[in-house]
Amino acid sequence: MKSKIAYLPSFLLILLFARSTFATDKLIALTFDDGPRPYVLLENKGQHPGPGLMNVLDSNGVKATFFVVGWRLTPKTWGDRRYEENIGVTCLDAAQQLLKHGFELEDHTYSHVELRSAERKNGEQWVLGDVNRGAEAIKAVTGSQPKYVRPPDWIITDDARHDLERQGYHLLTISSENPVALRDVNSLDYLCTRSAVGCPKPSLASGVLRQIEQREKHGVYTHILAFHELSSTTAMMPELISDLKAKGYRFVTLREYMQLVGEKP
Repeated sequence: MKSKIAYLPSFLLILLFARSTFATDKLIALTFDDGPRPYVLLENKGQHPGPGLMNVLDSNGVKATFFVVGWRLTPKTWGDRRYEENIGVTCLDAAQQLLKHGFELEDHTYSHVELRSAERKNGEQWVLGDVNRGAEAIKAVTGSQPKYVRPPDWIITDDARHDLERQGYHLLTISSENPVALRDVNSLDYLCTRSAVGCPKPSLASGVLRQIEQREKHGVYTHILAFHELSSTTAMMPELISDLKAKGYRFVTLREYMQLVGEKP
């Protein structure tokens, strides 16, 4: 007996398989900036008690991409003494654990300064050198050259961006110049820390979901989500992951996302 599908008109077959393909094409590239921060990544029983971000991701079967800061990958460095807790693990050790667990490391510059202001003060070559110095620190850990750069606060001059692209980097941006699927979704999680002024209501997770729903209304079902290594972000991550999985989304690393969605020439 022939399958009933064989009797469907050709245009219906195309529609059927297209819908099936689109259904599996709901993608999330989860990214985190400003680390490695051991007190966030690893289980902490001190000032910020709770499971580490790495364990949260592992337990949910999610791979993510971490945009790390180069100065943190120097020996014996554990973080910023003003704001971060020393749990006895260096940033370098935390970065190596991220790699061991299958996460990606990409470039968030070496110094983590705002690059447009730095260029006005020090010149464009300083900016290019800061990005390359960050890449060298990452390559020393991973053995491979980072391909993606997220400038701090997404701020960089057009000249510096073009020159970095000529060096082979792909810069992540929130600019409307890029196709929607290749623009970062700004989670605003940095507004949900100490004072929580400006934090999306009723929750950070709901705020991110609202942004995704707005993009879906325009037919976009692939999203690069930009977060930071923060304890408050870690606390809400299980809820967000669960909600996105329930909506049919699959989590991929940034490099896999770019292979599937396509890179802007």
